[in-house]
Amino acid sequence: MSHQQHQQLIDALQNCIVACNHCYDACLKEEDIKMMAECIRLDRECAEICSYLAQALCRDTPFAKELASVCANICEACGDECKKHSHAHCQKCADACFQCAEACKKSA
Repeated sequence: MSHQQHQQLIDALQNCIVACNHCYDACLKEEDIKMMAECIRLDRECAEICSYLAQALCRDTPFAKELASVCANICEACGDECKKHSHAHCQKCADACFQCAEACKKSA
């Protein structure tokens, strides 16, 4: 598949990367940072796997299905964690993560 055929997934991945990076940065500025530790960790995990998958899709990787499956799992974990927090940045990140997970599942 060409990278054009993956464009919808790449768009979801890029949206998730931006949301996770914003959430990560905003969580670091929260008063009770210990409470945000798992959210921060998963924001990084999620942004990194989304970034890798987007790059790999542009190279037409033969591992697209496997990577998309792993990415979906990490996006769901990040979304689940972000949903636990009432901060607007966490809620926006959760939405982006769940949308990305769905796009990954369609591709996997």
